[in-house]
Amino acid sequence: MLVTVGTRADGILARVGATYARAMDQIPQIVGAVLVLIGFVAAQRGSLSTHSVAYLVLNVVGGLILAVVALVEQDLGFLLLEVVWTIVSLWGLVQVSRGRTPSAAH
Repeated sequence: MLVTVGTRADGILARVGATYARAMDQIPQIVGAVLVLIGFVAAQRGSLSTHSVAYLVLNVVGGLILAVVALVEQDLGFLLLEVVWTIVSLWGLVQVSRGRTPSAAH
């Protein structure tokens, strides 16, 4: 008796499923990066102050998403970058919410 473990269709479906799962893994990375980049581009164009709530929220949310991705992927260098990015942005947001202007780097 001949037993077939898998068919060609099963192999194709497994590859398609893996590709789909990998593409879905990319979505949080793209969302986080786009949020940070929106703030960066807007600040470079002069249409958004780096001390504005909108800029800081974009950085906090984007950095937090990317930090979670880095944690899941166990990418320590990227995790360090994004955790510090998020903390600094969050500190700026707290300062702005208290009516203070975050100090600029010189």
